[in-house]
Amino acid sequence: MISGVFRVRRWAPVGVFTSLAYCLHQRRVARAELRGADDQKAVDRSLLELKMVQVVFRHGARSPLKPLPQEEQVEWKPQLLEVPPQTRFDYTVTNLAGGPKPHSPFDSRYHETTLKGGMFAGQLTKVGMQQMFALGERLRKKYVEDTPFLSPTFNPVEVFIRSTNIYRNLESTRCLLAGLFQRQKEGPIVIHTDEASSEVLYPNYQNCWNLQERARGRRQSLALQPGISEDLEKVKEGMGITSGDGVDFLILFDNVAAEQVHSLPSCPTLRRFARMIERRAVDTVLYILQSEDRKRLQMAVGPFLHILESNLLKATDPATPPGKTRKLYLYAAHDVTLMPVLMALGIFDHKWPPFAVDLTMELYQHRESKEWFVQLYYHGEINPYILKIPPPPKQPLGLCSPIA
Repeated sequence: MISGVFRVRRWAPVGVFTSLAYCLHQRRVARAELRGADDQKAVDRSLLELKMVQVVFRHGARSPLKPLPQEEQVEWKPQLLEVPPQTRFDYTVTNLAGGPKPHSPFDSRYHETTLKGGMFAGQLTKVGMQQMFALGERLRKKYVEDTPFLSPTFNPVEVFIRSTNIYRNLESTRCLLAGLFQRQKEGPIVIHTDEASSEVLYPNYQNCWNLQERARGRRQSLALQPGISEDLEKVKEGMGITSGDGVDFLILFDNVAAEQVHSLPSCPTLRRFARMIERRAVDTVLYILQSEDRKRLQMAVGPFLHILESNLLKATDPATPPGKTRKLYLYAAHDVTLMPVLMALGIFDHKWPPFAVDLTMELYQHRESKEWFVQLYYHGEINPYILKIPPPPKQPLGLCSPIA
């Protein structure tokens, strides 16, 4: 329950928060709560007017991306792909300029892997569709019913939608919109996507040479890290998997998470070590990304953070013409997007982002002082820390641009 009056520590003026991209420059996001006289200051919730919402979310539950090399495998049957009627909602996919939908090399690759039971790798399931519909309903309750901010039916003037060009993300977005607007619309739903070569909604290792080179050495030395290598061998030995098969904690956790959310029978060894596998999967990502390495995080998610920052700046700039901003921005992303974004913001909880999780950013203006405030939510929960971010960069960020 959120009370009518918010402590200052829960709100950050946009003059402090304004650049999500530049938060990677010079210092990390401050997580310490304000103390002293400032801590006694409060912001009256009734004087804050909601102006814009940005939601970055992970797709819903899916099949694993790569099966484990063992004789006894979980069956992924096509019945898991049944589409719930309440999630049906027509949409169109275009490139960022409004042209034809780009080719998806990822979907082509997933279709090369058929899992036991007949499903392809990485397919959104009925469970995933229901998760996304539920997220849409939660957003509807907050921004349509509890606070009359959005229209009850989809209006393209109010909503901008962008997704990675991967089918499970496009379909997850459809389900979210069906829940949010109860399958009612006043205009066409257009989901914007980009070419894989220039996509910024995930760390683009394949098309960012600097990021790829920085990660390659870390991946090669990962097996030598004390604790990680021993734990990996323990799990693989229990499953009867040989050492040189390319299985790591990321693949193990991907299978564990997918099987658990669908209530499918996992290998006994996977069930026994499930918590350790998740912890080591997170350790693996932290090691590869080097969360303390400012430049690596910049190249991983700096361009995407700049997009979020630009939306904030446009909304707060009195010179922005009417109609150039939207009330709601939706970004369908991935776990590998959210982890470095949360690290950059200083709010990563060292837990793997679950399916259908969301990071929501609300922009408010004080009716009297005209100051701007930002509130963050992760997984529907308020972030209790004030976020201090230096002034924004003068130049926009490209796909592989570190911040100077």
